[in-house]
Amino acid sequence: MKYLLLALLLSASLFGDKILKIATYNVENLFDLQKSGFEYSEYVPNGPSEWNQKNYKIKLKNITRVIKDIDADIIALQEIESLQALLDLRFVLKQNGLYYEHYAIADKKNTTVKVAILSKIPFLYSKELSITQTHEYRNILETKFKIDGKELYVFVNHWKSKSGPESRRVFSAKALIKRVSEIGFDKNIILLGDFNSDYEEYIKFKRKRKHNDTDGITGINHILGTINQKNGTSYINYTKNSFYNLWYDTNEENRYTYIYKDKKETLDSILVSQSLLGKKDIFYINKSITNFNKEYLFKKNKINRWEISRAKVRKHKGKGYSDHLAIVAKFKIN
Repeated sequence: MKYLLLALLLSASLFGDKILKIATYNVENLFDLQKSGFEYSEYVPNGPSEWNQKNYKIKLKNITRVIKDIDADIIALQEIESLQALLDLRFVLKQNGLYYEHYAIADKKNTTVKVAILSKIPFLYSKELSITQTHEYRNILETKFKIDGKELYVFVNHWKSKSGPESRRVFSAKALIKRVSEIGFDKNIILLGDFNSDYEEYIKFKRKRKHNDTDGITGINHILGTINQKNGTSYINYTKNSFYNLWYDTNEENRYTYIYKDKKETLDSILVSQSLLGKKDIFYINKSITNFNKEYLFKKNKINRWEISRAKVRKHKGKGYSDHLAIVAKFKIN
């Protein structure tokens, strides 16, 4: 009997706090096989580029492998074409032993690709934050959770690419920070996704004149307040109503999710409000941020992305995963 009591006490001490794993992953153009008219030319279903049942199944299987290996409680996704594509991914995940009961997608606007979320944990609501009424900007997905009585807000982002200037990303950042101010900066808030911005964009974009059309102001650093931060959560240099970029809590050589012309870049980030660093009800576990860099996701020092031929008629090869790596961070619930 005493051994049983000892085991119960040990179990209580080990599992008194819950660990919450949160991830974000740009899956690179997960299109379904239904023709909507908004597809990229190489993703027109059953067309000359051979985006067909065979290649779609391979893409779903490969992305499932990554998400299953991550095994996050909540995972934000970017570049999902439609609800159908999200449901197909969710179904293949379930076939492979990982069930996300709860899901949402920002599909009120017919942008070519959209953001979505998969969760093992129920959420109170999920709604879209519109940047503009035009199709130029993808909507941000806002999801509110209540976990053991504690509230958590998660915002899934996919900002405009660097084919355009910084003013476009500033536009998204301003809409996002306006919504955060309505909720309250003191709340538990996570901003994550593909920001198409380096964690120190304000330094790096100065060398790229075509991007700097904002007199040095950046969306991720100036508007969201992630500027002049120091390495490690013990050395945070905060400004009022700002967010902390978790990239500063890992070694510099590990801060990347993308490789362009042999240079490592951090297009994706996880940002947290100050309350998530306070060791209170829900908080970030120090040093837990990491890119998901399994060996199979690389090919000759490049990310093992989904392969499409460069011929005049581009064709899917049925190989690869995504051009981005995922990011994973852990949180504790007291």
